[in-house]
Amino acid sequence: MIEHPPETESLSVPSAGVETRLVSLHAHAALGTLLVSLLFGVLAAMELAVPGSGGSAPFMSWGKLRYDHTQGIMLGWLGNAFFAFLYHAVPLLTGRTVTSARLGQWIFGLWNFVIVLPGWVLVLAGFSQPLEWAEFPLVIDVFVVLALLLAAVQFLAPFFRSALEDLYVSSWYIIGGLVFTLFAYPMGNIVPELLPGARGAAFSGLWIHDAVGLFVTPLCLAIVYYVIPAATGRPIYSHFLSMLGFWLLFFLYPLNGTHHYVFSVIPMSAQIGAIAASTLLGVDVVIVVANLLLSVRGTNWFRRDMGLRFVTTATLFYLIVSIQGSLQAQMSINQSVHFTDWVVGHSHLAMLGFASFAAVGGIIHAWQRLPGKRCNTMLLGWAYWLLVSGLLIMVLDLTIAGLAEAAAWSSGAPWLDSVRAARPYWIIRVFTFIPLAAGFILLLAGLSSGERTGAKNEGEAA
Repeated sequence: MIEHPPETESLSVPSAGVETRLVSLHAHAALGTLLVSLLFGVLAAMELAVPGSGGSAPFMSWGKLRYDHTQGIMLGWLGNAFFAFLYHAVPLLTGRTVTSARLGQWIFGLWNFVIVLPGWVLVLAGFSQPLEWAEFPLVIDVFVVLALLLAAVQFLAPFFRSALEDLYVSSWYIIGGLVFTLFAYPMGNIVPELLPGARGAAFSGLWIHDAVGLFVTPLCLAIVYYVIPAATGRPIYSHFLSMLGFWLLFFLYPLNGTHHYVFSVIPMSAQIGAIAASTLLGVDVVIVVANLLLSVRGTNWFRRDMGLRFVTTATLFYLIVSIQGSLQAQMSINQSVHFTDWVVGHSHLAMLGFASFAAVGGIIHAWQRLPGKRCNTMLLGWAYWLLVSGLLIMVLDLTIAGLAEAAAWSSGAPWLDSVRAARPYWIIRVFTFIPLAAGFILLLAGLSSGERTGAKNEGEAA
């Protein structure tokens, strides 16, 4: 494993072998689907705060809006953001082009016009799966698996055509994320439909975390491990810690999804194993984050480069959300906060904090290296502060709401009392849409205005 990506070319010169058009297409699709997913999310939040606010139309029901929000974030926003980054990074990591530009066009069309858009429409029309993070119907799942197969052909082939003994840290995470997701997706989206009762629920529970841990987390860490050395001009702090963090992630994460079913009919040995894995995963994250923060120490990362600012902030969110996850997997804490808005805040800290900030950093980093694109760092700076403030307010608000709900439940009060206790916080959450939406709109504006890219070299301040 090598720690320093070979990206030293001037920003004014397109990197050899990089399919710049596909980077641009997926970046635009990512931001477009993000804004639509954000709309689904705020409409769902309004339905909780003010029931019936969306009218009586069936497609405006909370469940359908929530399904489209979560699937849109994972597949539309993050999926496209990951593809945009991979088209930039893989040729530079391997010294080889991706398999085929034509295949890339098919993947882009399949992902956006056969998976995301039809998936949204089918859910709103009443066709879905009652499985968390697997809400799109089975017919969409078939095409997701096909797209993942094509993505493996597109992005893994360059690694196998190059010398596998000379892999950069981010290369390991790219390979691991694509391979493990290819196996985990059908397990979590198709197998639960074939197994009844608790057995099907157990597989679904595994996917709830595998979606985050084997798809989102590895590809986010691939971005972080790539951008930090590329933007700072310095290698990752420790080769050993990089290796340790990688293998612990892929050994532990597949085991901990069952902690969603603590105190259930699933065998207690499986529950204890998941709790232990969750605890050890917290240790792994401390190792990974320490390695990354030591890598940016003394680099003036906050001012040096806007992509670097986003990925380093994502790293800090990764530490917080992972420690929180390890703690809430423990039986005593799980018994109190499970099913409350505490968990909703936790999931937003993961997907909007860690994952989205890493994805934004990856897009900015790649975008600055596309010939002739515009980049307005002032607007990107405003976007950063709006997103940080909106996220922190939302997570704090939902955490307090969860504690209020937990207190009502533990007191034996009627369930409606917990709803009344949480409602003021649900109203506050609706208003966090304002800074978040403004931040993402400014992000789009920042990548559509300002000076043409290509003015600075790697490692210089942005």
